[in-house]
Amino acid sequence: MGVIERLIGGAGAVKAAGEAASSVAEVFVPNATKKLEAAQAAYLAALAEHGAEFEYIRPGLFDRFVNGLNRLPRPTLAFGIVGLFVYAMVDPVGFAQRMVGLGYVPEPLWWLLGAVVSFYFGAREAFHFRMRTRPAPPAALKTPEAPEENAALTAWRVGEKPAG
Repeated sequence: MGVIERLIGGAGAVKAAGEAASSVAEVFVPNATKKLEAAQAAYLAALAEHGAEFEYIRPGLFDRFVNGLNRLPRPTLAFGIVGLFVYAMVDPVGFAQRMVGLGYVPEPLWWLLGAVVSFYFGAREAFHFRMRTRPAPPAALKTPEAPEENAALTAWRVGEKPAG
């Protein structure tokens, strides 16, 4: 060890040579930890920008009117069905005449009504499904003894080969 140390030029030179080799290696294989940190920073920046876009929006008169219209179909359908039951009990003959009249509605019109109602409620359900918030997974409990995970070291231990 003494001969090699004298040849290279001491412990400082060995450390400098090691750092030079690692920086040259990063040219060919990107540092996984730095790559993850950069991706996280980009994600947080995009999230902050998106949040800032909607920070000071106040709905206007038109927005409130449209939101009110969007809330009408479900209660209207529910109360309409209950109203049909009440109408059938109050005036059974008139109710029967109107139900016979529904028998004259052509089948394609029923299909169209079914499609409109299905797409309305389906789109509404899909919107709420996409917008629902999911609870965040609990943060991993780190003890003071546990070191931070190093992605590059984990890949080396598993035996992954660098891409390229």
